[in-house]
Amino acid sequence: MTLKSLTLAAALTLTPAALLAQATTAPTTPPAASTKPATIAQRKENQQDRIAQGVKSGQLTPGETSHLEHQEAGINKEIKGMRAQDNGHLTAQDRKTIRQQQNQESKRIYRDKHNNKKQ
Repeated sequence: MTLKSLTLAAALTLTPAALLAQATTAPTTPPAASTKPATIAQRKENQQDRIAQGVKSGQLTPGETSHLEHQEAGINKEIKGMRAQDNGHLTAQDRKTIRQQQNQESKRIYRDKHNNKKQ
């Protein structure tokens, strides 16, 4: 067997194995259906990031920013009070209430960022 035919035989043997190895690797990101909803703390951070981005881009006026920050502070104060009542924990009802408030705040952020008022 010549060197050329030996190289060709090796390439033909190894190529399918390499392709099979690549096809069977697990995906790097989990499917969207299996991801958990964001925690209260994650949502709080995301909303603060959205407000900061709105300020930076000029989509939020100083008055809108102040109002949104005041609302966020109110939610944070309520969370602190709820935790104080239950030894540092939030009950299922507490979490539901906070989620509803965060949903309302998220809508306010969106509305204020898209109302065509510029800084």
